[in-house]
Amino acid sequence: MGSTSSAEREAARPAAAGRRGAVVAALMLSMALAALDATIVSTAVPQIVGDLGGFSVFSWLFSGYLLAVTVTLPVYGKLSDTFGRKPVLIAGSVLFLLGSLLCALAWNMGALIAFRVVQGLGGGALQGTVQTLAADLYPLKDRPKIQSKLSTVWAVSAVAGPGLGGVLAAYADWRWIFLINLPIGALALWLIVRHLHEPEREATAHARVDWAGALAVFACGGVLLTALVQGGVAWPWLSAPSLALFGAGLALVAVVVLVERRAAEPIIPGWVWRRRTIAVVNLALGALGLLMVAPSVFLPTYAQSVLGLAPVAAGFVLSVWTLSWPVSAALSQHVYRRIGFRNTAMLGIGTASLILFAFPLLPYPGQAWQPALLMLLLGAALGLFQLPLIVGVQSTVGWAERGTTTASVLFCRQTGQTIGAALFGAVANGVLAARLGGAGDLDSVTRALDSGSAPEATRRAIADAVHAVYLGAACAAALAFLVLLLLAPRKFPVLKD
Repeated sequence: MGSTSSAEREAARPAAAGRRGAVVAALMLSMALAALDATIVSTAVPQIVGDLGGFSVFSWLFSGYLLAVTVTLPVYGKLSDTFGRKPVLIAGSVLFLLGSLLCALAWNMGALIAFRVVQGLGGGALQGTVQTLAADLYPLKDRPKIQSKLSTVWAVSAVAGPGLGGVLAAYADWRWIFLINLPIGALALWLIVRHLHEPEREATAHARVDWAGALAVFACGGVLLTALVQGGVAWPWLSAPSLALFGAGLALVAVVVLVERRAAEPIIPGWVWRRRTIAVVNLALGALGLLMVAPSVFLPTYAQSVLGLAPVAAGFVLSVWTLSWPVSAALSQHVYRRIGFRNTAMLGIGTASLILFAFPLLPYPGQAWQPALLMLLLGAALGLFQLPLIVGVQSTVGWAERGTTTASVLFCRQTGQTIGAALFGAVANGVLAARLGGAGDLDSVTRALDSGSAPEATRRAIADAVHAVYLGAACAAALAFLVLLLLAPRKFPVLKD
């Protein structure tokens, strides 16, 4: 234990000794790229399909990217603990920029989807390593500052992505959506190469990489997430493709367990789930990913279909939570220093549960300020929930385990979002079918509303469907509260800086 602590102290000094401001700027640029490319393509789909064709498979422009990001997070986390953050971040940045360039040169939809997967393979390194470096660069008392900055960048970029994509597609060309990444990413890459300095550690000379485990994790995650993303969309849930994918995924889970038990340095170590604090945070942030689907996916449809707002105004109703989330996250340190990480997170998620439960109580059709106010309050509650858990769990491990720990947290949150999209999509479509006598799913009903041909009963059905989704999200928040209450330690076992 003494040698490990010494190595961790040595690893921390050079990173802090470099030009930290330049490194932080690079981290924020990298985070912005990863967040933008998750959403920027959405409003440019008509132009892309008109140019390349492939309307039947265009959804893979989003799914392929997000799947690649999600399944590579554990792999990059372990690699950053083994070889250091800098080489992993550089390799991920190069891969992301290569994917961006290839996307801009794509000649058909199949090529564009394949290159989006390449982008996602780099994006996984950006997401996980940026969050890990943020903890490396700052001591515990200062981590809320950098984490709130990253939260702000992520939130603003994710919300601004669709608008920026629409502007580029309308006034330039959709290929600029990917070309714009090159100068920004090149600047971030240069700052990292120039200003981030990490020591060479003796352990890296004899490090063994669990490539079999990495391949098994990638295959297992890819198959299961594909089943969740495409189930009920590309094929029915109980169809042969869906059942085959779930069956193959479960078989691959057994393969992953077998391979990782035999590996000397497993990609997903058993201690990630054996340590009480890390396991609880993984479960709680998985619930966060699940509940975030309700506002981010369904609120814009509600705002346009039920409230009758234009797309820009509907986007504003959603985006107000990006104003309160980072502010609340930045101020959360004053709360958790008094009452602890666990109690602060419980306060945040308990409040979020009440806010989500309040959404179905809004009057019909209501005014735009009503859901906007709830979103403002929800952002404040979730900022008080997420950041203390991330800062707290990163502070319970040393340098050599921080990358794996951070990646496991982000992986669970991403997986929760994928499960939430599939689950709440099925809930919304089920409510619509019940209200309209099987007249269609949410997508077809929304298209009818856009054409101005849907009756009042359809609008009420959409309101009921979104209300049901928010109730489900409130239940997810309540579940996260119970997990923290019953399973989390009262005080996180924080290591000294």
